[in-house]
Amino acid sequence: MSTEPLSCAGALIVDDDGRIFVQRRSAARKLFPNCWDVVGGHVEPGESIEDALQREVTEETGWTVSHVLGLVGEYTYVGDDGIARVESDFLVRVDGDLTRPRLEAGKHTEFRWLAEHETVLLDEHRHVNDGLIRRIVEDGFAALHVIGL
Repeated sequence: MSTEPLSCAGALIVDDDGRIFVQRRSAARKLFPNCWDVVGGHVEPGESIEDALQREVTEETGWTVSHVLGLVGEYTYVGDDGIARVESDFLVRVDGDLTRPRLEAGKHTEFRWLAEHETVLLDEHRHVNDGLIRRIVEDGFAALHVIGL
């Protein structure tokens, strides 16, 4: 078994109003159950971070990445499963009907578009992820300010 952390790609999808898309993980999920999360997942063997980002966005929402606006950050964490991960999160724009994402059945139960003042919502079940998702989304809003959106 490898001791290297798993590589993950995350998408902070931004709409025309400068809000960021989040979705609630189902209660049956092993990692971060019932928590709000950004779109993303593990990079498959032989896959680039960019390819994983595009694949995850399509799998989890039905949308297609149209523009990668920039890197938000890299986050290292150990999940409830004891596995270390390094997640690279990017601000992205997508093509598709933003009012109707196609959430992955059994994996996500609802979605929201968050404004910057609404990030406190991400503290629900904070004990599960120690505020990781809120930090990522707050960093995403900070990056939006830097690039002038």
